[in-house]
Amino acid sequence: MLKKLKVKDVMSHEVVTVPPTEDVVFAFEKLMKHKISSLPVVNDDEKLVGIVTATDLGHNLILDKYELGTTVGEVMVQQVIYVSPEDNLVTAVRKMHEYGSDDGIINQLLVLDNHELVGIVSDGDIIRSLEV
Repeated sequence: MLKKLKVKDVMSHEVVTVPPTEDVVFAFEKLMKHKISSLPVVNDDEKLVGIVTATDLGHNLILDKYELGTTVGEVMVQQVIYVSPEDNLVTAVRKMHEYGSDDGIINQLLVLDNHELVGIVSDGDIIRSLEV
């Protein structure tokens, strides 16, 4: 079944983003407000330039590792793992596993079409697609 379904069949099309100039505190608040685990970082031209996660921001905020005024652009991960809307779900699951840290997985992958952000696919989206 995962080989038949494509990322575009299960992905979320509405993606909450943040600019690199956003303060990390406000970015973390946005993550909590929308109950999401990551925020793609896009510049003024809506071009993807990085990603920040709730885990990273929350952990560093709790440990008081950021100076007042630290921006998302200063702490974002620039090497973003992504899939195409035409990729099948097996490809998405493999990437989630392959690029996860230690024994974990990446919970969400950005979906890019010709380098343009068109969606996001989560492990929950994939699990829901398995319902019979």
